[in-house]
Amino acid sequence: MSHDHHHHQPLVLTSVSKAFYIGIVLNMVFVVVQLGFGIHIHSLSLISDAGHNFADVASLILSLIALKLHQVKANEKYTYGYRKTSIIVALINAIILLISIGIIGYEAIIHLLHPVAMPGTTMAIIALIGVLVNGISAFFFFRDKDNDLNVKSAFLHLAADALVSLGIVIGGIIIYYTHWYWIDAVLSLIIAVVILFSTWNLLTDSMKLSLDGVPNNVHLEDIKKTALSIKGILNIHHLHVWAISTTENALTAHILLSNEVTIEAEQHIKHELKHQLQHQNIHHITIETEREAFGCDEVDC
Repeated sequence: MSHDHHHHQPLVLTSVSKAFYIGIVLNMVFVVVQLGFGIHIHSLSLISDAGHNFADVASLILSLIALKLHQVKANEKYTYGYRKTSIIVALINAIILLISIGIIGYEAIIHLLHPVAMPGTTMAIIALIGVLVNGISAFFFFRDKDNDLNVKSAFLHLAADALVSLGIVIGGIIIYYTHWYWIDAVLSLIIAVVILFSTWNLLTDSMKLSLDGVPNNVHLEDIKKTALSIKGILNIHHLHVWAISTTENALTAHILLSNEVTIEAEQHIKHELKHQLQHQNIHHITIETEREAFGCDEVDC
């Protein structure tokens, strides 16, 4: 049996950590301001968005912790280190956001039935600050958003928050000119829908990875085609692929070799297969070889 551990290049901690710290501080300060003004002027949309932003701050903190734990070296008890925490945190983030949807939706229906008067100008100004805060925070995550599920989650949530805040700005302007106070509750419902859409993929992806499902960036048929394209490999079976973290995937497989393959050629074949698989988002590879003479049963092959 051959074991090969090609470590995926980790995220640049200095830039990503900086993005998380900036996002956490800016959004936490804004949550306090937004919540204070929301309560003062009785704006449910501001309070709802403050609650959503607070959930995002909690998510950012959890994601930062997961990022730090991801760097902890493997030991005798945790042979992959704490890489899996990044997946668990992504799942927790999704659950937190789904809970916030229920709370926002409930309060929005109550306020829709019983609208409360509020100053549209104040509402628009506070929301405009939210556009800037979330937009700046999202910008810092943009470069690394495709390298990690938690970083991508942070970027998407902050970008969605900026759009939600923009919607509240428009709502505040409409309320100022029309005094249609029910718009505040409608905006809250829209916020809940936006959170649902931005969270659903995160929930399904993190749930799949938590259950050791095949990651979205890995395709088993492509792996099989790659293996069978290498001269000397007759079949590949016992193929298992799972995520170690939100950035690293592992694979174990048995390959059936023809009898003509020499020991030297066998090593070359395994090396070539591992090299090809690295280009298919596989970072930790374990391959066992079998000879044609032994064959394999129909279930395994």
